[in-house]
Parts: sequence; C-alpha cells; structure tokens
Amino acid sequence: MKTDTAAPAEPEHRLHPMSWLFVLVAQLKQFIVPLIALFVFGRRDESGLWPLIGVGVLAIGSLWQYFTYRYAVADDALVVRSGLLERSLRVIPFSRIHNVAVEQSLLHRVFGVAELRLESAGGSKPEATMRVLTLADALELETLVRRRGLAVTASTLSEGGVAADEAAGAAPTIAPEPLLHMGTADLLRLGVVSNRGMILVGAGVAALSQTGGRIWSNLFERLGGTWETWNGANHWPLWQLLAGGVTLLAAMLLALRLLSVLLAVLQYYGFVLSRDGRRLTVERGLLTRWRTSASRRRIQAWTLTEGLLHRWLKQRTLEVDTAASQQEGQSRTLHELAPIAPREDCDRLIEALLPRARWLALDWQPLPMRGWWRRMLPTLPWIALVTAALCVRFGSLGLLVLVWLPWAAVQAHAAARRASWTLGDELVAVREGWLQRYWRFAEVDKLQALRLTRSPLDRHFGTATLWLDTAGAGARSPKLCIRYLPYASADAVYRQLSSELARRPLRW
Repeated sequence: MKTDTAAPAEPEHRLHPMSWLFVLVAQLKQFIVPLIALFVFGRRDESGLWPLIGVGVLAIGSLWQYFTYRYAVADDALVVRSGLLERSLRVIPFSRIHNVAVEQSLLHRVFGVAELRLESAGGSKPEATMRVLTLADALELETLVRRRGLAVTASTLSEGGVAADEAAGAAPTIAPEPLLHMGTADLLRLGVVSNRGMILVGAGVAALSQTGGRIWSNLFERLGGTWETWNGANHWPLWQLLAGGVTLLAAMLLALRLLSVLLAVLQYYGFVLSRDGRRLTVERGLLTRWRTSASRRRIQAWTLTEGLLHRWLKQRTLEVDTAASQQEGQSRTLHELAPIAPREDCDRLIEALLPRARWLALDWQPLPMRGWWRRMLPTLPWIALVTAALCVRFGSLGLLVLVWLPWAAVQAHAAARRASWTLGDELVAVREGWLQRYWRFAEVDKLQALRLTRSPLDRHFGTATLWLDTAGAGARSPKLCIRYLPYASADAVYRQLSSELARRPLRW
C-alpha cells in the first residue's frame, strides 16, 4: 500500500551494489524471446545491433532501479522508496507480512547475496521484492520482520483478551527448534513416490508440441522408417517383440523414476523444518537454496496424503495452505511441512503444531454405505464418451472400454467404506480416498464460509453435502467437505458450526 504518513526510525539502506546485475538477468529472462527474434529475423546489416541496444536499455533500467531503491525500518513497519520521476512510497506493516522468502541461486551464492520477498495475504504479487541484498543483510531483515511481527501479534492477542499462554507462544524463542530433517534416504523415497519426472517430461512434450510440431512429425517419420528397416532385417517372432516392448517400457519407467529422484535431490536437499516461537521456517535446495517462513496462525488448512507407494514405504506427506500471495502461478509460500516422512513423524508434527486439537484421539464418524455408487457417477460420462469415440473408429472393439466399469465400482465402494469425518472442539476433518488417501482438516477458527447443498439425488436419498471454506486454499488441494451425509446430521453440523463461527473471532 502507498502512504506518506510513516517516517523511518532508522537510516535508509541501499540494495547490494551488484543488484543491478540480478535485475538485468531477471529482465533478460522475460525479454529473451523478443531479443532472439530481433537477432534472427532482423535485417542482416543490423541483426546484431538491435539486440545489443535492447540489452543496453535493460541495463540502464537495472542501474536506475539500484540508485532509486531505498528501504528503512520504522517502529512497526518496513518503508520502501523507489523511483525518481514517478516516486513510490510503500509502508508495509510487520503484522501484514504473512510470508518471508529468501532465495539463493548459484549466481547469488557466487556473489554471497540473496533475494528477499515479503508477501501478504491474497495479493497478486509480493509486497516487496528486494533483489538483491547481502546474505547477512537478508537474514537479518528476515529475523527483524519475524520478531517485530511476533511482537505485534503478542500485543494484539493480549489486548484482545486471549489466553496468556497463547500470547506467550507468540514470543520468539532463544533459538529455532528443529521439527523435521530430511536425509539422503528420505530424498530417495521422495523421488520414488513422486511423479516429478513424468510431470517434467510432460511439460517438455507439451512445450515442444506447441512450438515444434514439424519436429515431432519428422521424428515419428524417422522412427517409423528405422523400425520398418530393422524389423524387415531381423524378423523377430511375436513373443520377442512383446518382451522387447515390455523391457523398453520398464527402462522408460526406471528412467522417469531416476529423473524424479534427481529432481527431489535438487529441490529438497538439506530440507529442515524449524519453529521459532509461533513461526515456522523451511530451508531446502541444492543448487538454488530456498528459505521461507510463515506464522503458524497464518495456516488455514492442512492436508495429509498417503499414496500406494507411500503405504509400501510406511510414509506420508503433510502440506498446509496459507493465506499469502502467488506470483507467476507458483505459490511462494510455506506449503510442504513434510514432503515425505514416516507416519508417526507426521502425527507428531500435527500434535506439536495443533496441541489442542487432539489429533490422535479424534472420534471419526463413518459415512453411510447406502449411496456408495454415487462416487463413480462423475466417471460414467467420460467412459461413455470414450467408448462411443472408439466404437466409431474401431467398431465393436471400442466396447472393451466398458471393462473399466467393474474397476470403477470397486474403487467407489472401497472409497465409501473408508470415508469418514469428525468434528471436535478445535478441529473439523474429513478422510477420503482409497488407493490415494488423504486427510483434510482445518481449525474451526479458520473457517470463513459454510454451504449446505442438496442435489436431486440428495433429496431423493435424504442426504446433503456440507462444504467448509477457508482462505488460501490451493488449486491442487482437495476440498474440505463432508459428502453424502444424512440430511439431519448435516443440518445439525451446519447449525453447530454456524453458532461457533458467530461466537468466535476469525483468526487468519
């Protein structure tokens, strides 16, 4: 936000003298395509001149930002000044800052600097991006923001009549308390259970398909010609072709898993989750080092997941949603408390961070099995559509898709048998899934909206679905809702939660 009311209590500071270089690199990443286009498609006698002019303009802009950017610390806010012709003054209260992120790429580490981002709830971009500071200054400013914010929080809690132990919990501890550390074995497990390799390959194929369609057609033509030549020269029997295909598929899957392991090492090497008072900090990364922190009270919802490979390895993943900004479609906030950890460690983390919720003592209520088949209804239109398309193309062979129906029924029945919910004094939670299982839960104080919905099928079977909304829910996070609950029970839970929300203040 912009204002002219705050005066800094300390002298103003500049960015690092090499900050212009990092601003220039960031701008070059954005304009690299136009610069290449100028170089390739420009006139022959000027093809090398215009890109140099463009780089020169970006360099001048980077130097301009360095000489006009200042920051200072006021009593309860950070003051940022920028611009010369068009001046901007931003006063960012410490209580408004929800997330502090420190990034160090390889280039940052060469110069001993770091990039600092300060983010608030719901913003489309960070409140301030300091590109770049010395590493010592970045960590010092991160600590200052964290402790000033905690002091403001403690004061607010005390004035609001909150319990003394909760207000005391907002004060920083002497040293951060480590909660979770990932070793080499954990990184290997994470690479095995994750699909990061497949996601990366899929993104690369999608990018090439949009920019290089002719490349793919030429590639398939060459592969087809090579296959015909090789097959005509060798004349392998059918069983050898099948064995070769299975071996090739296994090799590809192994390569994808190895790629996933490599990505897990690059992204999560040295992962440490620590707690300083009521603030959580995660530090991770091998080449690019990330350090991000957020207040415990900013956490809006929790997700505990367990896939099939997780169960074989007796592991789980614990993630949280916070109310903070997103930049370039990627969340820069604290999201993964435990990318992978043993089940008991995940339970221990939840117990430590939600001590009053009594996670291990929750009374889970099963959902009725009467409408189990309703869970497979969303897949039926897709099965019908695929079957019709394949029947048009291949005739009666397209009916083989209907073999999926028994498997869909088995999945729906197993998921319904495991589905349950619970409502405690401090926590509301649901348990869903079969092969891919998850627990979704939130503190009652963090609920912002309640919805009780009934479809025609719900009215016929006397059921309802209760939707529970919190701030900051990620797009990939499962919804917090209790499906196909008997209407009387759903209405009773709705009225109970409505009464609680009316009585309690919203904490976010």
